[in-house]
This record gives sequence, structure tokens and C-alpha cells, in this order.
Amino acid sequence: MTGTKTGIAPFLLEPKFDERVWGTVDLNPWYDYVAKGQPIGEVWLTGDECRVETGELAGKTLGEVFAEHSAEMLGTAAPLSAAGMSPLLLKVLFAKEKLSVQVHPDDRMAQKYGEPRGKTECWYALEANGEAKVALGLRPGTTLDDIRRGVQEGTLEEDLAVLPVSKGDMIFVDAGTVHAIWPGAILLETQQNSDRTYRLFDYGRPRELHVEKAVEAIRLETAAGKIEPAELVGRTILIERAYFCVETIEVDKVRSGVSMAGTFERARGAHAGPAYLFAAEGSGMIRPAGGGFEAFELPTRRVAGIPAVSPDWEIQDLGGLKLIRISPRWPATEPEATA
Repeated sequence: MTGTKTGIAPFLLEPKFDERVWGTVDLNPWYDYVAKGQPIGEVWLTGDECRVETGELAGKTLGEVFAEHSAEMLGTAAPLSAAGMSPLLLKVLFAKEKLSVQVHPDDRMAQKYGEPRGKTECWYALEANGEAKVALGLRPGTTLDDIRRGVQEGTLEEDLAVLPVSKGDMIFVDAGTVHAIWPGAILLETQQNSDRTYRLFDYGRPRELHVEKAVEAIRLETAAGKIEPAELVGRTILIERAYFCVETIEVDKVRSGVSMAGTFERARGAHAGPAYLFAAEGSGMIRPAGGGFEAFELPTRRVAGIPAVSPDWEIQDLGGLKLIRISPRWPATEPEATA
């Protein structure tokens, strides 16, 4: 329901299949999708162009929903600068070939060049074979001159720190970290809602490089790395950093939305911020707890949006549900908004 005291009802989002030269043509069994043209590298789950599939907002893009219902979607904890914009972008990545060696800007650099935010992200390994690995950061002692030389001579990989990846790993990639994803894993990526990437090296592909801006963005030492999970009652926090929290939520037959609130939400009130629910395995049914909207299914590897101000709701496990909850975190540098 919209325009009422109960806010906006939870809704299902339609994924967007995004072409990438390093992707794959056939996404089965993860998604019932076979590309007709270029391979698919990314399935965007919460992109601004993803459309709402259920309820009164059906047909609208997620970008339109945040622009038109900013207070109800974002809640009370969002800074004033976040108004009207979705804070997080979720993707599933399918790398059949190596991605470019790249780096993302932080907020300060992004804003210097006229963009609203930088790009800090994390990767959760939904699946990984025995050879899966990523490049994450630089080898100790590497300098910016070494990086420039590696770009010119085609030897940049020699300067990268390599990290093996296993199913269930959570990897933090803060802005300024030189990184690359290599084949072998299927990753759920949570990131600031920005697609700004500066490529350093692209294995001879005819795509634009951004060496000068990449070098400007690079931090030689960062906080990037694997994150150990924190097991709590009814949930496991996979990561909680500036910009996002990713956690698995236990659902024993039925669980209320209210019970999913963590310490961040409890400290800031019932309408602190939005959340996304991703069915990593199995499926669930999201239904009202007392009326207000029509129930809908959350299918495997799909996402439901939960507005900050919403009718009471609950989720039922329809079989084998592994539920991942993703919610934004904002650095405490600005006054918080009021819904």
C-alpha cells in the first residue's frame, strides 16, 4: 500500500541481465536464461532500472520508486545527501574469463569528478570450484611507479596479491583497492550504488583504460580481505562495514520482519532504513502480518525490497530457504534524515 501511515509494502524485483565480454551465455541452473547475443556477466538484482514486479508499484523502476517515495524507502537513518537515491546495488557475477584489473574511487574522489558516491563493495561466494581465486590488493612493497610499469609492460598481474576463494567466503573490497575477479566462483556482490570502474589492464580487450584516474584512486594499503562471520542468535553477520551489512537470517517455518532488525535498526528506531532479501537457496513467501498487501513468492535467487516504512510482514519458508538480508549503513558524517 502507498500513501498511508503504513508506508509502502514489500515488493519483488525483476532482475536485469547485463552483458559483459567476460561473462557466460547460459546461466542455467542459476537463472533460466540463455543469452541471444553477447554473454551475460552480471545479473543486476537492485539496479535503478530493475522493475517492481508485485503490488501497487508494479512496473515502476527501482530508481523511480526511490525518487518518488524517498522518505518511506530510506527511513530516518539516511543522511540528507542520500535523498531520492537507492543506496545499494546487488549483483550476481558470472565470470567465465578474467575481469579487468581495476580500482574504484572513494566518495571524495567520485564527488571531485561530479558523481554522487564512490564504490566500496564486498563479494559473497555462492559457489566456488577448487581453483577459484581473486586478485585483491598489491604485493607488499609495490609502488605506483611499479603499477605504471606493469601496465606498460603487460606484467601488472605480477604485482597483485592473490586470494583463493571457497564457497561461503565473504571478501571486503574497499574503494581504492586494486582488484580483479578470475573464473571459478559465482559471487553475490553488494556495493554502493555506483558503476564507476577505472581499468588498469584488460588482457588485450579493445576497451578503454583509465590509467591516470586509476592511479589517482589507488591506495597502496587497504582494509580489503576475507571477513570472518559473526554468529548470533537467529542470524550470522557476514560483514558489517560502512555502507552495508550482509547477514544470513534463520527462518524456522515463519519469521516476522520485526524480528530481523539488528542493533543498527534497534538503535535508530523501527524505520531506520530499507533492506533487501535475497533467496540464495530455496524459496519463501512474503505475506502481511495483519493485512495491507497481497502475499507474493520470493523465488530462488531473486530479491525482495523492504521499504523502511512498511506494513508489518513476515516470511514463510517454502522449502530449503537460505535467506540473506542486505541493508545500508551510512558513515556518521551528516545529519540523518527524518521520515
